[in-house]
Amino acid sequence: MKWNIPNILTLFRIALIPVFVVAFYWPEFGWNHVVTTGIFFVAGVSDWLDGYLARKLDQQSAFGAFLDPVADKLMVATALILLVGADPGAFTAVPAAVIIGREIAISALREWMAQIGDNAKMKVSDIGKIKTMAQMLAIGFLLYGTPIGVFPTTEIGYGLLYLAAGLTLWSMVSYLRAAWSSLTREEK
Repeated sequence: MKWNIPNILTLFRIALIPVFVVAFYWPEFGWNHVVTTGIFFVAGVSDWLDGYLARKLDQQSAFGAFLDPVADKLMVATALILLVGADPGAFTAVPAAVIIGREIAISALREWMAQIGDNAKMKVSDIGKIKTMAQMLAIGFLLYGTPIGVFPTTEIGYGLLYLAAGLTLWSMVSYLRAAWSSLTREEK
């Protein structure tokens, strides 16, 4: 592994996960929601920044290409699990399960496609980018969970979470369609 700023930012994002969990469960001190939302926000900004710096400074690496999406998925899955634990029930669990399940399925599909040398079909689409934005905003609003004036963060958060779950399914179908010929190819 090459130690460069983008890779350090990715490792920093992974190191934030236990801090995020502790802040979420810390005995109530009145502003846990602000701290956990802030940590999630910092993780999101560091995700954007490490990609930007990797391209700008020409510091892209195999390690970064591998670890960056893993760090993202770990933070998102952790946040969704915490949110389901805080608000157990199908209303929260279903979109969380859809999002986490899709991430596992598409990660496995990408790995398999890379093994057979057909990973060019697995490029991130615009739908995936919109899904990610909706997902991050949803999680941020749900973590905050307290109205900001008349702005209903929780209701907007759930709306965006369901939008993200729908886009998640759409992007999964797009990936599966792109990979379908490879998946159904007869072995010799």
